[in-house]
Amino acid sequence: MLALLSMLIATPALLMICLLEPELVLPALSILLFLGATIAALLARTDSEKVTLQNVTLWDIAGAFTMMGCAAAIFSEPDQVALFFEPLTRD
Repeated sequence: MLALLSMLIATPALLMICLLEPELVLPALSILLFLGATIAALLARTDSEKVTLQNVTLWDIAGAFTMMGCAAAIFSEPDQVALFFEPLTRD
């Protein structure tokens, strides 16, 4: 389960680093980590058995993804986030 969640985050993160402009990497990584936290929380909620890896549960992984997503959002500038919406505002 942990390997699957890691691949769900690592593969798109590497693609973002290679394909996006440097200003957009942190806001995109923040969104990706929040999505990963959501997936981990949903898996933890629906999992009837307590899946643990040496006392680490899916809830712990969801919390770690959330904290990393918050850190990426804090380190990104508001101007960088506005670059995502720039194509939508041009006429």
